[in-house]
Amino acid sequence: MKLGHVIYKVNDLDRAVEEYTAKGFMVEYGKAKNPYNALIYFAEGPYFELLGSTGMPGFAKRLLRLFGKHAFVDRLDAWDRAEEGFIGLGLENDRLEVDQEQKILDEAKVTYLKGRSGRTDPKGRKIRFRGIFPDDMQLPVLGSAFNVNVRPSGGYVHPNGVKAIKSVAFGTREELIPVIRRLCDDEGLTLFMGQGVKDVEFEYADTTADPEKK
Repeated sequence: MKLGHVIYKVNDLDRAVEEYTAKGFMVEYGKAKNPYNALIYFAEGPYFELLGSTGMPGFAKRLLRLFGKHAFVDRLDAWDRAEEGFIGLGLENDRLEVDQEQKILDEAKVTYLKGRSGRTDPKGRKIRFRGIFPDDMQLPVLGSAFNVNVRPSGGYVHPNGVKAIKSVAFGTREELIPVIRRLCDDEGLTLFMGQGVKDVEFEYADTTADPEKK
């Protein structure tokens, strides 16, 4: 797997879209009606997600708990209640399935929720994918490739000169680092003993520009 996306919690989604647009990023809402997130895509590599909320209604969370999905709902609750800042990391493969990743988690005795998800974005693209949410929140979420290509054309550069996310530092417990390494061979991912995403470094089209860390 490779770096898929970094999740940045925002207090006000519309304001965040305005702010990141003013910073020179091309930002699009996750869906046209009642969006709960917005995305900054790049031609290659992980994308940047601005998350206003998980979009999961309270009654749906209660129903999931009735069916024993407590850890999954705990993650959603943590994201919904989080202060503004980095709250999560997603890893992504280049296939439409996550069977190989599931096998790695099973061998490591990691419990998780596996399911399908999807949305229709503002451009009318019906995006579908499969995901795995580990019960342990110090593990990234895992996802298959999207069924459609949502990225801009090759060589695309945002108005501010950013062409990609160059690297991400992710903190977790020591015993989980080998599990993540088995899942992800992305050279842009740095793992350390800690908790959550620490740094995201952008890559600029002009290599003489100073790299920016969010």
